[in-house]
Amino acid sequence: MAEKLAPERRHSFVHGGKKVFEWDQNLDEVNIYIDLPPDVPKKLFYCKIVSQHIEVSIRGNPPYLNHDLAAPVKTDSSFWTLEDGTMHITLTKREKGHTWPSPILGQGTLDPYSADLEQKRLMLQRFQEENPGFDFSQAQFSGSCPDPKSFMGGIRFD
Repeated sequence: MAEKLAPERRHSFVHGGKKVFEWDQNLDEVNIYIDLPPDVPKKLFYCKIVSQHIEVSIRGNPPYLNHDLAAPVKTDSSFWTLEDGTMHITLTKREKGHTWPSPILGQGTLDPYSADLEQKRLMLQRFQEENPGFDFSQAQFSGSCPDPKSFMGGIRFD
């Protein structure tokens, strides 16, 4: 049932009219997807993830991304892979349930409507995780949605 609450589509970060990357999130992770340029050997791609910063480049070139992250991540469980012409970066949130407005601090933030939808989706994921016998995929909120990270004392860690 959890897959029913997965993101329906990825958010796009566009700069100067060009797509820089796409991203999505769940309670635990933020995923960034970067289309790779063709004809560049895979061993030349580089990604460095530190607690609140990310750098992506092709070795020997200026960084493609070199920015602070919107929130801290767990570096020991964050990683990157190359899959079918895409760099997939998985950032494990240090604060489970925190709704990120964008992976990059202050850039490409979600508009208020999209941010509200994202927060509602994460709240339903939290309900689903805490109550696995129920199906929340058709549930809806009327009005504003509480923060999934702190609602009713916060997320329980078993």
